[in-house]
Amino acid sequence: MDGDTLEPTTSAHVDTFARDHLPPPEHWPGLPFDLPELRYPDRLNCAAELLGDKRPHRPAFRTPSGDLWTYGQLLARTDRIAHVLTAELGVVPGNRVLLRGPTTPWLAACWLAVLKAGAVAVTVLAQQRPHELTTMCKIAHVTHALCDVRSVDDLAKAEIPGLRITTYGGDAPDDLLLRITGALDEPFTAVDTAADDVALIAFTSGTTGRPKGCVHFHRDVLAIADTFSKHVLRPHEDDVFTGSPPLGFTFGLGGLVVFPMRAGACSLLLEQAGPTQLLPAITEHRVSVLFTAPTAYRAMLAELDGYDTTSLRRCVSAGENLPAATWRAWHTRTGLRIINGIGATELLHIFISAADEHIRPGTTGVPVPGWQARVVDAEGAPVPDGEPGLLAVRGPVGCRYLADPRQREYVRGGWNITGDTYVRDPDGYFRYVARADDMIVSAGYNIAGPEVEDALLRHPDVVETAVVGRPDDARGQVAVAYAVLREGAHKDAEALRAFLKSELAPYKCPREFVFLDALPRTATGKLQRFRLRADAPPSGGDTPSSAAPEGELSTGGGPK
Repeated sequence: MDGDTLEPTTSAHVDTFARDHLPPPEHWPGLPFDLPELRYPDRLNCAAELLGDKRPHRPAFRTPSGDLWTYGQLLARTDRIAHVLTAELGVVPGNRVLLRGPTTPWLAACWLAVLKAGAVAVTVLAQQRPHELTTMCKIAHVTHALCDVRSVDDLAKAEIPGLRITTYGGDAPDDLLLRITGALDEPFTAVDTAADDVALIAFTSGTTGRPKGCVHFHRDVLAIADTFSKHVLRPHEDDVFTGSPPLGFTFGLGGLVVFPMRAGACSLLLEQAGPTQLLPAITEHRVSVLFTAPTAYRAMLAELDGYDTTSLRRCVSAGENLPAATWRAWHTRTGLRIINGIGATELLHIFISAADEHIRPGTTGVPVPGWQARVVDAEGAPVPDGEPGLLAVRGPVGCRYLADPRQREYVRGGWNITGDTYVRDPDGYFRYVARADDMIVSAGYNIAGPEVEDALLRHPDVVETAVVGRPDDARGQVAVAYAVLREGAHKDAEALRAFLKSELAPYKCPREFVFLDALPRTATGKLQRFRLRADAPPSGGDTPSSAAPEGELSTGGGPK
């Protein structure tokens, strides 16, 4: 695996649908395997690797209610589920098995069992609705589903002919947890999958359009642990992980299952993991590694005094841009340096980041060892340092959409084009500017929404904000700021405008301010900017607004 191209190995899959519907190899990105630890053997089952060679009495998973699963218990329960899958439910290698439910040890065990049995895990969110589930199951030709009984109603309403649903956690006679009590009480021999056999299909959490199924191999699951986790996060065996992202989101799958298991550490799995649940969980369970989004760090700042967070040693942020103001506020209050990172469902996890003394607030970081990155123009040619362009990335994991012509949009010239606008500084650090479609062009001026957001967050009354462009006949677009204020704060647009003028060039100041009770987000926590662009704030939001005086934009200087 030293080169940029790999010959496929003999698949263990009986059902070859997933491999048959990969994009042609000439449409794949380059796949450099620059680190010795990335040169995996041709035959590899990632679940067997994650479960194997662990001390059986070490804790693997905890829950807030006090349940504790050791690695020995996790292995035994995973093997029993794998026996039921293959011997009773008819799952054969290559079948797609949907997994749905809150974040619990049983969901994680089902995921491991599906992979150990050589099937393909299709991870979805417990919050997704019937029409969404129908679409994803049709795209992936899902044949089986393992579903927490509390999340089965919407799945049962989905229009998926022939789908065999098996629930767990209920009292039905065919419930999975009752089935495994009578299953073979002996080790399950992992299917001898190829390293490039499909292990999982993760659907993009995009806010518009048909979802894209991102196909990842067994070696990919280990590669994210052997790059970001090993070289940037650097976990210890005694660490306790927790976080807000669900396991249906690859940020959570990596941070709460793959990374701790690869290190032999423990993960506290929370069914409810908002800011109000994270702080007491950290205090009670002495969590040392935290994965969550910038919004949660910002929200927890106001509540820190009531909790003991001294056990934390690693805080990871991803999912959206981490404003420098949030980073500095968290560091001031806790002494902890948030590890910022950018990842993508297409690339499974984080590929640009930095830790400890290498962190520079306001930047994302540098390419994670094993990854390469550059900034390019629309034709794919590198742009000079200091100039904005499209972020292009390649590494041991690459975008492979399942039967989707949009593969050619994401992979260009052997590079993954993430859709983010970045600047590479002369010293090699990558600085986020905006999503490529978030750049606001108003009266000939380029306005990066995240830059204005970062400035607004420096105002003591602003808790959350999003700045988007709205079509305008005179200027092409105008910038509109949506803001969530702290409780009791006065909704004063003119005060915010005056504050911004002291922070930014006048042309960057939004022409309108809209106040909301909350910003619209997906189930994975990503901001739904398209709803704001369409002027469709969440129901219940309070939306007084104030427009800027006519002609104000022309008073500022800036790049055309």
